[in-house]
Amino acid sequence: MKHTHLPSGLLKGIAFIIPEYWSPEQALAVFELLDDLRHQIWSHYQMPILELMHDQRSGDENSASLSLPFDEPPF
Repeated sequence: MKHTHLPSGLLKGIAFIIPEYWSPEQALAVFELLDDLRHQIWSHYQMPILELMHDQRSGDENSASLSLPFDEPPF
């Protein structure tokens, strides 16, 4: 089984299969849907997400060098 590196950093979970037979139009429709969902979540939860990310990364030695942009979601 192939393990992919997800932006979330999760290494375990339920596999989600994306069909290889999607047309480019179908793939674009799903991509746009997810992009719209990401935008809506960011618009509503921007500050709590940034605060939570900061809290989660405060133990990281690299956290001081991370900049969290306010104009674009981190995911």
